[in-house]
Amino acid sequence: MKEKVMDAMQRFSKAMFIPVLILPIAGILIAVGNLFTNTRLMEVLPFLNNPVTTGFGTLLSGSLNAIMTNLGVIFCVGLAVGLAHKKKSEAGFIGLLAFLVFINAMNRFMGLTGILVEGNLSGTGQTTVLGVQVLDMGVFLGLMLGIIVAWIHNRFCETEFNNAFQIYGGTRFVFIVLIPLMVVLAVVLTYVWPFAQAGINSLGSFIQASGNLGLFVYGMLERLLIPTGLHHLVYTPFLYTSLGGVAEVGGQIYEGARNIYYAEIADPSVAVLSQSVIWDARGISKMFGLIGACLAMYHTARPENRGKIKAVLITAATTSFIAGVTEPIEFSFLFVAPILFVVHAVLAGSSMVLLNVLGCRAIGPNGFIDFLLYNVPLGTGKTHWPVYILVGVIYFVLYYVIFRVLIVKMNLKTLGRESEGMEMKLHSKAEYKAKVAAGKSAGPAADSAVDAALIVSALGGKDNILKVTNCYTRLRTELANPDLVQEDVLKNQTGANAVIRKGKNVQVVYGLKVNAVRKAVDQELGFADQE
Repeated sequence: MKEKVMDAMQRFSKAMFIPVLILPIAGILIAVGNLFTNTRLMEVLPFLNNPVTTGFGTLLSGSLNAIMTNLGVIFCVGLAVGLAHKKKSEAGFIGLLAFLVFINAMNRFMGLTGILVEGNLSGTGQTTVLGVQVLDMGVFLGLMLGIIVAWIHNRFCETEFNNAFQIYGGTRFVFIVLIPLMVVLAVVLTYVWPFAQAGINSLGSFIQASGNLGLFVYGMLERLLIPTGLHHLVYTPFLYTSLGGVAEVGGQIYEGARNIYYAEIADPSVAVLSQSVIWDARGISKMFGLIGACLAMYHTARPENRGKIKAVLITAATTSFIAGVTEPIEFSFLFVAPILFVVHAVLAGSSMVLLNVLGCRAIGPNGFIDFLLYNVPLGTGKTHWPVYILVGVIYFVLYYVIFRVLIVKMNLKTLGRESEGMEMKLHSKAEYKAKVAAGKSAGPAADSAVDAALIVSALGGKDNILKVTNCYTRLRTELANPDLVQEDVLKNQTGANAVIRKGKNVQVVYGLKVNAVRKAVDQELGFADQE
């Protein structure tokens, strides 16, 4: 039972990537649009003060703001696609239709019962979604409907009828089932949601009342759950729901830290970003802390091994600093020295507390590119971004000192300190890539470093693999017999950083090349054309 629950949560976490990974793109482009309309920047660069550039900036940020104000439908469609086992594109289309049916059913029922508010909706618990006035359920509506649509789709998408009813089979039957379900759900939630909203607000108030202790736990859990792949479940509610704060910007109510600061970015009348932005300061350990950890691992490696691990650590540190992708570093010490991972999580949580204590309002969810594009155009007054850099330098030093002391005092077997005969995992990955690149003379560039046949064999063969998916960095598999997995082959010969077992679910961490690995494995298994 526990394994089924964990597997379901992991599938949900993976599905969340579809909408979540799109939103930062919109946010960055809003920040770019802000570059061309920033009055302070125009004072420094007068040539930007012209109708062409300011018009472009206004169009860019204004058009993308529509994404931020329609997160419900985005999450509904994204989750329907992500959670569907097959016919994913049709699941997404049906998710959109179901969303439209729901909001219009709720609007009509609210009209029949006389509870629609007229005039200004601020503070009334109601809002307009795609031009339809409904209860303000925020992103929770999208999450709820996306899960329901995916469940109904997976259950009925292959239902077929005979004779004259054939046209109503398959995904069309899914929509037929969903129509009355959406109508009934709209009626029920019209009465139930106000109580749920009160509960959510109370929970948010409790977390806010916890102050820096709550923030510390938030930052620590966001890192501790990395090995399970469920860390997204920690921060997503704070970024997109009232758990992360509620604020009025430009006469409109926004919920969630990220929604609030996106609106404040586009509003020149906002002098300082709201305190809720601290929930998205998760990049402090990615940009600075883990760089100190890499330096500590380098300096504590045996002298004869430093040359071998230098290139690996530099690449991993650069990826973390620039893009905020931390798993190559974290998995390099997680399994050989778990105490370091716990310390890393504690430091990550405490860094967010220090940022909050110092009144920093900088946006720093991932890497340095995001940090620059978000904060520099807004100026130091609106974000206090130099404080973020200062705290980052402090934690660079803390990570370096603490990691170095622990590695030496506890004789931890981090990179370059392996006992004689032990494998330096990250180095073997680089060696494998170099070997494959030299040995392959044909095939697409994206797949030239992927030996799919070897991966399939190391997972127990084609008959042992029941299901294959992937997230941002991991190949996720469901196996008939996980005991057949050859971890040494996956790590030493296919370039995997780690292998994580949870019952029949086996995750193989490949980092940013995972998409190429998934594609090659699907082709090897004959899965390529199933979805």
